Amino acid sequence: MIKSRLVFHIILAAGCVLTADSYAAPVFSSAFINAQRDGVTPAVCLINFTAEVDSQRTGETQRRSTRALGLIVSPDGLVMTHGHMKSDRSTPSNIRVLVGEGDNEKEYDAVLLRKPDDVNVCFLRIQAEEGERFPYVTFAPHAEPDLGQPLLLFGIMGDSLDFARGALMRMISAIIEKPRTTYCLDEAVPFGYVGGPAIDSQGRVTGVVGYDLSPAEGGELYVRSGHPLVYQASLFEKYIQKPPTEDEIYTDRPDAWLGVFTQPLTDDLAEYWDLPKRGGVVVSTVVEGSPAEEAGLRRGDVITSFDGTPMRATRNTDIVGFTKLVRETDLGRDVEVKLLRDGEPLDMTVVLRERPVAAKDADEFVDEVFGLTVRELTTDVRLLLNLPDETEGVIVRRVTSGSWAHLAGMRPGVIILRFGDFPIRSIGDFEDAVDQVKEAKPREVPVFCRVGPRTGFFRLQPRWE
Repeated sequence: MIKSRLVFHIILAAGCVLTADSYAAPVFSSAFINAQRDGVTPAVCLINFTAEVDSQRTGETQRRSTRALGLIVSPDGLVMTHGHMKSDRSTPSNIRVLVGEGDNEKEYDAVLLRKPDDVNVCFLRIQAEEGERFPYVTFAPHAEPDLGQPLLLFGIMGDSLDFARGALMRMISAIIEKPRTTYCLDEAVPFGYVGGPAIDSQGRVTGVVGYDLSPAEGGELYVRSGHPLVYQASLFEKYIQKPPTEDEIYTDRPDAWLGVFTQPLTDDLAEYWDLPKRGGVVVSTVVEGSPAEEAGLRRGDVITSFDGTPMRATRNTDIVGFTKLVRETDLGRDVEVKLLRDGEPLDMTVVLRERPVAAKDADEFVDEVFGLTVRELTTDVRLLLNLPDETEGVIVRRVTSGSWAHLAGMRPGVIILRFGDFPIRSIGDFEDAVDQVKEAKPREVPVFCRVGPRTGFFRLQPRWE
């Protein structure tokens, strides 16, 4: 816990009204700022957690300790924070929340709740004693900012400043109306302010500072990644009134799978193929053995309607909507697909199946003898590494520093095909092979592997004594 005195920092940046020849007084007076600080900062908390980030290429998971700003939004300990805490490739664990400042600081365990699909925020539930109450903020759901309006932001400074609560000013520099109203800030925001409250000149908490996920991070329909935004309270107020539950994380229905890689039908492509410039989803790859292949979809087909929903994709961000639609379609029923093939309309029916296990969900085995953590070879890894479907084996996820595998030069991403005298087709094969090699205690263990397009041996030389 932090015992030192915390100093409240004020940063005046882009929050002053400019005249032609000089700076005018700040928009917010000191009295106003201090009043808002007293009302808001008790609800600002510090979240410490372990981030487990999966490599999309190798399936390797890297763990690192990190922190984020949290904002308590209900008296019973519901906490809101930025949505990058949980994404397609990042999962938090060991979550601890520090509430209060200085001598009044107290640490609690917390659990992650189901993440909303339509706004990039996360919710946590503090594990407090029954009846315990927390300071919290109340949002004004209909107080949406205007163009050019200044906002007062609250956040947490870095560890070198003892995580002091701070404030800075920003301005709404643009309002984008479609596909939904988006409020853009005029300047970048320090990380310690992401997820923090945004307050207008009337003292109303209008929303929180946020960044959208990019498509590569799992961003959905509303993707304005890379620029600081204000998520207006109307986007998330419903989740405060009826919080997501922890149980829902584990009761999700399985994602549906079509088995195609796609791209948008841009105007240039439409002109090249002599097609109407109305957009569509171009099939660039059909996965072998997938529902798409069984239904007869081919490379170059242009999907114009899926399950009754017109497809009008003209940009890469539009493809995210198609992916989401497929993923949420019911399994096992006939789905109508309308497409263009060589310019001619064609109707077909496809029956979606459950999406194959992804690398981040695959089974793994930790070998403490040789220092290898290996994972099942999944369909998505085969596609990323351009491996034939018949490729068997396990993929190395981690190599323990200083282990026999590490000394032999093995590294994450290597695919083990044979371990000693034992062929490896699955996690079970590898586990059995390790046990038998450990019992035999040979001077050298040849490991036949695939590294990219090449195959070869790593020679492990254990010192059994």
